[in-house]
Amino acid sequence: MASGIFLLLDDIAMLADDVAVASKIATQKTAAILGDDLAVNAQKATGFDQSRELAIIWAITKGSLRNKAIILPIAFILTAVAPSLIIYILMLGALYLLYEGTEKIEEYLFHKKHEEKNEELLHSTKETILEIEKQKIKSAVLTDFILSIEIVVIALSAVAAKPFMVQVSSTVIVALIATFGVYGLVAMIVRMDNVGFWLIEKNHIKSGNYLISAMPKLIKILTVVGTIAMILVGGGILAHHVEFFHHYFIEGVPAIINDLVIGLVIGAVVLLVVKIFKR
Repeated sequence: MASGIFLLLDDIAMLADDVAVASKIATQKTAAILGDDLAVNAQKATGFDQSRELAIIWAITKGSLRNKAIILPIAFILTAVAPSLIIYILMLGALYLLYEGTEKIEEYLFHKKHEEKNEELLHSTKETILEIEKQKIKSAVLTDFILSIEIVVIALSAVAAKPFMVQVSSTVIVALIATFGVYGLVAMIVRMDNVGFWLIEKNHIKSGNYLISAMPKLIKILTVVGTIAMILVGGGILAHHVEFFHHYFIEGVPAIINDLVIGLVIGAVVLLVVKIFKR
């Protein structure tokens, strides 16, 4: 009896070790998308009254948890029943990431939509601010849904050679990190100015002013890094799963440059097709 318990504990320890290693691998593979998720939601949660910022982040967090609750079971079923479909979902997600990334670049270069939205927010009434708030939450949850699909699929692909239970456990861990880790960091970023004001009240003027001025700069840096990360991830997925890119296009060129070039070119094509379709 005692030997059976020890064997069971040994099996549990081995499973936990396998899950820890698999989770680390999967988290590394999804780091770029997690960075973009962080940048997108930090931007969406700013610009409101300080008393509403945490409420908005919590609303997006709940939406993200609902997204994971929908996506994870479907992903596990597909992995068990039709694993070949995972690759196609991965590539569709890559196309979406490339579209999203190139659209951000186009907006920055030609349209400046974010600045217009911020101006609209500054001159709005309480009712319209609540409506804008709802729209931003809805937009953030939708973006999170697409990014969550990509995170889950990439995490599953990274541990595809592991036993099914290890795949499930490590992917759930990555999904929870993608929710609580990302939105916890978002909450810290958007409250940096509050900490700055508190430091000023305590006569730490220099430190307080530094934090207040650093917050918008940090969000801009995260936005740029997130956009580049989306293009690199999308381009990298296509480079590794499309024969033409994998065997011919990338020969002799550093992988990161290849991923960026492929991502920008395919992203521009997808953006053009979407614009033509909309018109």
